Amino acid sequence: MLTAADAGDAAALLAAVPAGRRVALVDPRFVGHVHALRLGLTDPRFPAAAVPGALTAQAEARPALVRALQRTTAAVGAGAPTAVPEAGAETAPQTAAEPTTGQATGQTAAPAADPVPEDPTLPGRIAAALEAEGTPVHRPALGSLVAAVPADAEQEAAAVAGLTSVDDEAVRLRSAVKAHDGFFTTFCISPYSRYIARWCARRGLTPNQVTTASLVTALIAAGAAATGTRGGYVAAGILLLVSFVLDCTDGQLARYSLQYSTMGAWLDATFDRAKEYAFYAGLAIGAVRGGDDVWTLALGAMVLQACRHVVDFSFNEANHDAVANTSPTAALSNKLDSVGWTVWARRMIVLPIGERWAMIAVLTALTTPRIVFYALLVGCSLAACYTTAGRLLRSLTRKARRTDRAAQALADLADSGPLAQAVAAVAPGLRGAFTVPAAALLGALVMIGSALFLPYGSWLTVAAAGVYVLLSGLAVARPLKGALDWLVPPVFRAAEYVTILVLAARSDVPHAVPAAFGLVSAVAYHHYDTVYRIRGGTGAPPGWLVRTIGGHEGRTALVAVLAAVLTHASGFTTALTALAVAVALVVLVESIRFWVSSSAPAVHDEGELA
Repeated sequence: MLTAADAGDAAALLAAVPAGRRVALVDPRFVGHVHALRLGLTDPRFPAAAVPGALTAQAEARPALVRALQRTTAAVGAGAPTAVPEAGAETAPQTAAEPTTGQATGQTAAPAADPVPEDPTLPGRIAAALEAEGTPVHRPALGSLVAAVPADAEQEAAAVAGLTSVDDEAVRLRSAVKAHDGFFTTFCISPYSRYIARWCARRGLTPNQVTTASLVTALIAAGAAATGTRGGYVAAGILLLVSFVLDCTDGQLARYSLQYSTMGAWLDATFDRAKEYAFYAGLAIGAVRGGDDVWTLALGAMVLQACRHVVDFSFNEANHDAVANTSPTAALSNKLDSVGWTVWARRMIVLPIGERWAMIAVLTALTTPRIVFYALLVGCSLAACYTTAGRLLRSLTRKARRTDRAAQALADLADSGPLAQAVAAVAPGLRGAFTVPAAALLGALVMIGSALFLPYGSWLTVAAAGVYVLLSGLAVARPLKGALDWLVPPVFRAAEYVTILVLAARSDVPHAVPAAFGLVSAVAYHHYDTVYRIRGGTGAPPGWLVRTIGGHEGRTALVAVLAAVLTHASGFTTALTALAVAVALVVLVESIRFWVSSSAPAVHDEGELA
């Protein structure tokens, strides 16, 4: 940390700092909690950020900072002395009663910004100049934390009183816990997992290491379940709960130690699904060892859960930036949220990840895999009906206009391949309020119905796949801006996943359903990867990737052709396995390339309740 004599000296010191480094300006009269400085000066997701008396700029905002500093220097002349620490410099904070000019390393979650009074200090003036130039300045909500530059003895006394009345560490621990979470997580995990997070932070462990430990624990749990013994099932249930505790701990560690990374975003976003679906596979293997083939149930549970998620993602992307976004149903939902018990009841009824994993763990330890999957299918079906019905009501009663961004997000989530895109390029767009989701639904029913009711291996199923391709292309021929157009992606997901499940289950070919489980897992990973890229603001995967793996309609048609050509032959299992491996390799290589690149968003995914 360097001390500038005045504003002009601060500009010279800034110019000497290497261009790739983050810098911060802190008024030496600053009085506040160290954690307030952490919140204001170390978040990697914002080019510039500020709290009263302190301002930071990352490399991309450095040129704008220099210009703003020059203009401010010209306006105020030699300002008050200003500390200029480089990012990454760890400075021991002074006592709470003394002015603090320290900066601690790390990053933090982005609390909602509160209105901030005008800051007359030099850093405050520069922040205003940055905003006037068009560079957004993030201002985190500090809550009860103190961050001030006293102008007189009375203000200094008030700031010092605020420092002594608020326990900085207690605030830090509370803020490590996600604000909105499920009942089981909130009351059965977070009360102690936050202390595990602090223990990890004090020993230098990173969130990514804890995330990896959670994955490894879940895989060991899946292996224990695969033994098919009662002892293995008990161990699997216990280990699954331990894995979930670690899953909560990694996010709390990230918020406590203020560590966010691109790799962390990717790991946290994908490992939850990998852990859950690997455990399903372990249960299915264990059941087969015990003489009960439940692979179809395992794949059905995975399909249902994946479709539930895409309903959540598709609805949220369609409506998060809708214009004139009003709905009586949403107003009723907000009113119910003001009543304490209804909040928890509504969070539990959707069977979020905490409740779901607790149910899986307990039933695994006490019952059989078949009962576990029956419970999952019933519970997730009820939850899906509840959430989808509510979203349908909101969509039908909402007076809103879809934005171009929302329409593009839905088109990306649709995952249309070359066949559907070729149809969309020559077909007239469907008109009418509900014709687009109706066309998608009709295509899905034709495809699933033919797989269910036509003789297995019939070429009529291939013909039905042709109808599905045609209707899929018609559904995406126009921008998806209708009130119910958010249903198109989940309908496509259900059509593809269920068709693969049904054809594999009806084939009577050994190991066809486990091969189908692998194929759906690979395709589902691609769809989750698409979601997390869109949520990160970087757009969908490149077009070549979707073309290479065929799009939803291409893969569905290919599986129908394979079932017709390889009827009652072990080649169907081999073909499904080869297709699963090919899709997995392509999507994983591209996903890893993206998430470790500089183009990936530097965020830590908070996850979905479900």
